[in-house]
Amino acid sequence: MPQDPWKNAEAGIAPGTGGFLPKLPIPYGGSNDRLAIAEMAEAFGVTHRTLHFYEEKGLLNAARLGPMRVYGEGHIRRMAVINACREIDMPVAAIQDLMAALDAVRSQSEADRLFETALRSRRRELAAQQSILRRQMQRIAELLENGSGGSADPASGNVHLSPIESECLGLMAEGHAAARIAQLMEMDITAALSLESGIIRKFDAQNRFQAIAKAVLAGLISSE
Repeated sequence: MPQDPWKNAEAGIAPGTGGFLPKLPIPYGGSNDRLAIAEMAEAFGVTHRTLHFYEEKGLLNAARLGPMRVYGEGHIRRMAVINACREIDMPVAAIQDLMAALDAVRSQSEADRLFETALRSRRRELAAQQSILRRQMQRIAELLENGSGGSADPASGNVHLSPIESECLGLMAEGHAAARIAQLMEMDITAALSLESGIIRKFDAQNRFQAIAKAVLAGLISSE
């Protein structure tokens, strides 16, 4: 009986192409599918070079059918995880650590927990980056305001607030402490305190309560 060349190709698959992986959608038709490199690249919207790069980094080990790279179900499931990580801009080194850890798991629940932990860690990193971007945007707004000669005049109600400041002021008026504002605005506490201090300065106030009172008088927030 002639042997199936695809099956022979998969015999050389390295450890880690199957086993327990997070259950993610995979762009192929069924467990018997085998993809050539062009089909694999098209399925995940990447280039051949990207697949070669993942192979160089030890993330994905294609099987071989003669000189041709081929990908079976295990490869495709593994690529789904790698691709999801890259979509959230997870560093390659972090993906390498995650995939190495997944290769060692002994149950589906353990694989799911590892992936969830990695996602939560990445979310914290992105939140920190977002906080930095907010501070930078706030600083740009202040510089532009100062450069245009549009100085604030609390007495006349001529206080210019950026959208970020307006959001923060509204939360201050609702009675939220800086720590809670940081959570609601998805920034760190240092950024929230800096934002609040900037608002207080703009209203020429001594504290947050005076700033809120002046904002109410200026009609910037409701007294209700």
